[in-house]
Amino acid sequence: MAIRPGALAALPVRAALPALTAALAEHGTAVLCAPPGTGKTTLVPLVLAGLVDGPAGGGGPAGAGVRRRVVVAEPRRIAARAAARRMAWLLGEPVGGSVGFTVRGERVVGPDCAVEVVTTGVLLQRLQRDQELAGTDVVVLDECHERHLDADTVAAFLLDVRQTLRPDLSLVAASATTDAEGWARLLGGAPVVEAEGVTHPVEVVWAPPARPVRPPHGMRVDPALLTHVASVVRRALAERTGDVLVFLPGVGEIARVAGQLGGDLDVEVLQLHGRAPAAVQEAALAGGTRRRVVLATAVAESSLTVPGVRVVVDAGLAREPRVDHARGLGALTTVRASRAAARQRAGRAGREAPGAVYRCWTEAEHLRLSAFPSPEIRIADLTQFALQAACWGDPEVADLALLDAPPGGALAAAREVLAAVGAVDPVSGRVTDRGVRMSRLGLHPRLARALLDGPEGAAEVVALLSEEPPREYGDDLAAAWRTARRGGDAYAARWRAESRRLRRAAGPDPAGAGAPAGGAPVAVEQGVPGDDALAGLVAALAFPERVARAKGEASFLMASGTGAELGDGSALRRARWLAVAVADRADRSASARVRLAAVIDEETARAAAGHLLTTAEEVHWEDGDVVARRAERLGAVELTVRPLREPDPALVREALLEGLRREGLGLLRWTPDGLALRARLGFLHRVLGGGWPDVREDAALLERAGDWLEPELSRARRRADLGRIDAGQALNRLLPWTTGEAARLDELAPERIEVPSGSRIRVDYTGEQPVLAVKLQELFGLARTPEVAGVPVLVHLLSPAGRPAAVTADLASFWRDGYRAVRAELRGRYPRHPWPEDPATAEPTRHTNARLRRG
Repeated sequence: MAIRPGALAALPVRAALPALTAALAEHGTAVLCAPPGTGKTTLVPLVLAGLVDGPAGGGGPAGAGVRRRVVVAEPRRIAARAAARRMAWLLGEPVGGSVGFTVRGERVVGPDCAVEVVTTGVLLQRLQRDQELAGTDVVVLDECHERHLDADTVAAFLLDVRQTLRPDLSLVAASATTDAEGWARLLGGAPVVEAEGVTHPVEVVWAPPARPVRPPHGMRVDPALLTHVASVVRRALAERTGDVLVFLPGVGEIARVAGQLGGDLDVEVLQLHGRAPAAVQEAALAGGTRRRVVLATAVAESSLTVPGVRVVVDAGLAREPRVDHARGLGALTTVRASRAAARQRAGRAGREAPGAVYRCWTEAEHLRLSAFPSPEIRIADLTQFALQAACWGDPEVADLALLDAPPGGALAAAREVLAAVGAVDPVSGRVTDRGVRMSRLGLHPRLARALLDGPEGAAEVVALLSEEPPREYGDDLAAAWRTARRGGDAYAARWRAESRRLRRAAGPDPAGAGAPAGGAPVAVEQGVPGDDALAGLVAALAFPERVARAKGEASFLMASGTGAELGDGSALRRARWLAVAVADRADRSASARVRLAAVIDEETARAAAGHLLTTAEEVHWEDGDVVARRAERLGAVELTVRPLREPDPALVREALLEGLRREGLGLLRWTPDGLALRARLGFLHRVLGGGWPDVREDAALLERAGDWLEPELSRARRRADLGRIDAGQALNRLLPWTTGEAARLDELAPERIEVPSGSRIRVDYTGEQPVLAVKLQELFGLARTPEVAGVPVLVHLLSPAGRPAAVTADLASFWRDGYRAVRAELRGRYPRHPWPEDPATAEPTRHTNARLRRG
């Protein structure tokens, strides 16, 4: 074994090993904070396993010659493979000797393996099968600062194992940032060990686009931004030396920028991401003799070290999982990168020498970025997490040690999905045998349901859905399946491997573990369909809430109630039914954009989404009248509708009330007397309260509909019947008859008031103060303002022609101070009417002077 001592000695984390091993010896847990490139991923596991000696005086569980088995958990497959290869290189061995790795679909582990690098997903499955982790002495959770959901779940399970089964199991949480306090608390007050990295100064160059670009939404990134990133790369190549590392959010953006860089540059352009072929990944991580531009996703932030980099170009974007529970949509979403991520990315330029980072945004924008990326447990679909917790024996997630508690709404939505697919008991939440089998398939429970319940050949479609195909495959799932079958690209190779794995995993059904909860027969039993039908069936089984019926060309309504729109040129535009496999929704958009779907028929939709099928009598207010029908629905999708001849009277009554709420009490018959009564009662309620009813607002009256609109309301069947109900007569039922106050209605709020002329004038109660509108001459001699219920009326004094002349709430004051001006203005205009100098002593009248003289 030709160990490379020079390379081992050069790793900066070596200085922190004594403190780390001492912490593990005393506490059994530790938090290791070390910048990328210090050797935390490679040297630390080798020392803990006893494969190489630690510094003098290291002691602890990694003492020289003491062999231990170490499992290192990485968040990504590419990082797991790279870490294993690097450690094996340091030992001078091939992978599969002292160091091996296991990722989904690939295992390179020999009998003498002391350090095994796995993905967090693999470790999660291993814990579910063997909670004691027999034969494992130390677990290193690498890159725990990224807060992936699997990593948080693994940490919670491992802490539970340490407390209950394996107190001797050592646990290291390794982070590339110094945000370690939360992890230290979670690990029971674990010591925090910090390693200093060898860093060089990095110059920050703010390089925003000259013109504003559209913000990202869903998976979409403004092409103008990608063009700008390509131009910044060219600028960096001209201004700086060394390799250029470019951070972009995803594979599609990497391909577009690579295309825009073209072949006129004397550099090697490499694409580094989880989907890249192994040879390309190795080339990016190995360095080269030509100058290079490495276009990478966030995998290069901390999980991988790319040698030779002196310049970083950062597009400032990242991908995070998002879920819209109300619409049943979940997908990766493009977001602005956090300041912590930007700092990590910039640090890659100063790993080996002074460098520079070109940030494609302004310094002011930088200050507004979030400090850290959002933990996945707060924003992601929790269905897999909920299933893992149920399999662990804690379906309520009450006893798991987590840095952040899962949101209650997201967890409830996850449990609903698990119950629907038969993975958990709908009442107790305990995992079923079927749920245990699902958890071991390495799939989202929705896809596990499709694999177990689908016909022969389902594994190939599920494999296609487990890793979304490239965009150039199109939005037709069946066509994408055919493309993958004949494809020779890296995606097709991964798809074939995953298809084989799933066929083996689905295998024979052990003791009926594949049957739905309750042992009910699967509703989709049928022969093996053709490609298009099978693709549609599998997608519908996986996402029953997304079966969708056309409501126009390229426009669909999903069973969840959300609209779905196809892109221009889609071959699916004329389909009658679709099973939508992948969709996203932009902010402020009512409809989702379909990215992958398959054609189905109504029979398939009914079979796959049978739990959403309902038949109900629907009686409601629609288009201005009562509509009664028997409707069969698949979720929000209306399948059949028939008129209902004898609807339930209670439903009709509620529909009529809904109509009154929407269109107002004007649907009833209101006579002038009825309107006046309503105003009078409203006045008394406001002034006296007590038993006088609140009738001024429709909402208040509708709350008491049973007290005043019966029995007429229950007899009504349609809008026209409402128009026959005399609202004024009905309001009398609300008067305070039991207290006797109802008899005082005319006393407290009289409909009319007799004025000195003998006329009986109607009082208007519709305003804040009762109004008495009367001709001025009819009030001669009246010094005191009339009152109702102790409230002075507002007197509108009218001219002989009935036009307003003055308004007063104090007649005595008006006669004394205001009358002269009114008299002077109107006397010449109305000479035939009396205008005495002293109205207080004049005779009130409603007649002219001539009429008065005739007696």
